[in-house]
Order: sequence, then C-alpha cells, then structure tokens
Amino acid sequence: MPKTALIIRHVPVEGVAGFRVPIEAAGYAVDRIDVSDPRFGALDLREPDLLIMMGGPMGVYEQEEHPWIACQLRRLALRLEADRPTLGVCLGAQMMAAALGAEVYPGPAKEVGFHPVALAPAAEDGPLRHIAGKPMLHWHGDTFTLPDNVELLASTALYAHQAFRRGPNLLALQFHAEMGLDPRFDTWLEKWPEAIAAAGTDADRLRADHDCHGPVAVAAGQAMVADWLRGLR
Repeated sequence: MPKTALIIRHVPVEGVAGFRVPIEAAGYAVDRIDVSDPRFGALDLREPDLLIMMGGPMGVYEQEEHPWIACQLRRLALRLEADRPTLGVCLGAQMMAAALGAEVYPGPAKEVGFHPVALAPAAEDGPLRHIAGKPMLHWHGDTFTLPDNVELLASTALYAHQAFRRGPNLLALQFHAEMGLDPRFDTWLEKWPEAIAAAGTDADRLRADHDCHGPVAVAAGQAMVADWLRGLR
C-alpha cells in the first residue's frame, strides 16, 4: 500500500503548491481536504502517514468566528502526541504551536514579502540548510511563543520564531517556502491588499520579487522538504 499524505487547506488559495513534487517523489499518495468540507469534522487526523497543514488569513485565536479551529486543534494534539509526521506552514505552523501548548497572538507588524530567514545553530546541518540565504515568501501578522521541548530553527528581524521542530517528525514553518511558482500568488495580491499596505509594500514590488526570487525559493523549499521526508522516523 502506498503511504498516504493529507493536505489540509484552510482557504482554497493556500494549497501545497511547490511541496507537492517532493511529497509525491517520496512515494506518498496525496489527498486534500478543505476545512469547509462536511467530512472534515469526522476525520481522525492520526490516520494519514503524513499530515500537511497550510496557511490561511484567520488567527488561531479566532475560534468563535471559525469553530473548526478548536476541533482541529483537539485532533491535531492527538496526532502530535503520537509523534506522527506533521508539517505546518504559516497558519499550519501556528496550529502546531497551539496544539503543543503555546500561545498564538498578533505580532508587532505585518511581515509580507521575500527575504531570507536567519538559521539557528540547530538548523545548520538539517533540512533548513537548503534555504540558507534564499529569499522566502513571508505573509503573516501573527506569531507564537515557542512550545516546550522543541528546537528553534529560524528567525527574522521582526519575528524570532519562524520555524521549529520536535525530533525528526514534526516541522513547523512560519514562512512560505512552497510559494514562488504558483499562479495563486496573484490571487493573494488581489484578496489581501490591506496586509500589503500594512507591511509598507505594494503589489507591483511583490510581483516583481515573486518573478525574481520565486524559482530559487521553490527549488530550495523542495530540497528542504525532500530532505525532511527522508529523515522521518
């Protein structure tokens, strides 16, 4: 039987994008579900061999407006307790932090645009070494306290907690190493102009940076994920 990978989309325009290539190359049969799907609430998130949770504009703390968040967190906590291979991106990373007992809250500023992360010593010989010095796409305004018993892997000037891992099986990335070649980026520019303005940039600059840095960012992100998948326990 092939290994199974389940992608959770919190909004349709934030999918697995460039990460699909290394996931399928590693032998996973990829399935996807949106949180709006009526089946989502009944899923046992411990079942897939690999779980990938993508981003979204909502905050983990907005549970009254989005009741599925609390439901997802409860089931995610069971998966993380079982140490089942899990990758979280942006909101997905914040969900992992919250499920591990951390606090998620609004950060000091919007971080939107392409720039590198600074790797922590714990990341220098691990999968994140592939993205060292490469501009990654950032698009968020929330952050989180660092959960207990994890290793900090990356930071930026605005946000100290950009990535963490717990052992070989749990990896959380605040930035979007999957984006840079996906046409849905144009939809991001159209849907969230207020985030762009709050970050002090504009759509033309972001589009130019996407064209310039996107291919390199995605190639680095794919190498990172392929390396991480090879090390799963």
